[in-house]
Amino acid sequence: MEKLHEVAEIQVSYTPTKLVKQQIKSSNDAYKILKEIYPLETVNLKEHFIVLYLNNANKVIGSYKLSEGGLTATVADVRILLGVALKLAAKSIVVSHNHPSGNLFPSSQDKELTKKLKSGCAFLDISLVDHLIISGENGFYSFADEGEL
Repeated sequence: MEKLHEVAEIQVSYTPTKLVKQQIKSSNDAYKILKEIYPLETVNLKEHFIVLYLNNANKVIGSYKLSEGGLTATVADVRILLGVALKLAAKSIVVSHNHPSGNLFPSSQDKELTKKLKSGCAFLDISLVDHLIISGENGFYSFADEGEL
């Protein structure tokens, strides 16, 4: 009998290439790690959205550069962000983006995205540990520290 349809086979695998060492105990711990990931040459020029994926012990199992945008915005596709979390079997995440302007205060869009992420994470039993807004020169803003999670 002739096959009428062919369907791609999906394979799921995860092979860590680095030992898990860094544990996130505070927003400052996350900031120190993220600061090393953000590209120094463009952190004050355009927005980036970077995610840290954590295991049950809040140790970083990986980072993912979700998007790179323009001067004032970048796209954070929640489906891709959470899809990566599921593939890694992450227990929790820390999301971050930078403000090239140096302004650390969250915009209404930042707040709305955080609510959307928190809801999506809760549905999948993944903890949203924090959402950091990073500046190349002025430090960071933590949604968790400010009671906005």
